[in-house]
Amino acid sequence: MKLENKKSFAAKVLGVGKGRIIFNNARLSEIKEAMTRQDIKDLYNNNAILITEIKGRRKIEPRKTRRRAGSRKQPAINKKLVYMTIARKLRSYLSELRKAEKITKEQFLMLRQEIRASNFKDKAHIKERIRLLGVKK
Repeated sequence: MKLENKKSFAAKVLGVGKGRIIFNNARLSEIKEAMTRQDIKDLYNNNAILITEIKGRRKIEPRKTRRRAGSRKQPAINKKLVYMTIARKLRSYLSELRKAEKITKEQFLMLRQEIRASNFKDKAHIKERIRLLGVKK
């Protein structure tokens, strides 16, 4: 004998969760016949429907040990991967310029050193630096 719909209806009428509603087994026939909100309220007042107490939870106690630098969780930024992608892009661009003989060997080596030192954040940045060197395009 399932009374799931009655249980959810009673929970809604009495303003509690379904898990807290308990039907009195001796009075199940009365509960089945209940159709209105007032019927449910009357059954609750006559102890045919019971509501259990809230179970609660443990008291939250403060932390005993301090959170120091080694135990803090922060998202990891993969610096090496970022450096590699930028460096590869800039190095290939430099090699194109050198093959097209737009920069000298000395300028090429100097710019390679700057790439290695992470002086450039993107390709536009290195183009600006090359323009400042006085390279003609």
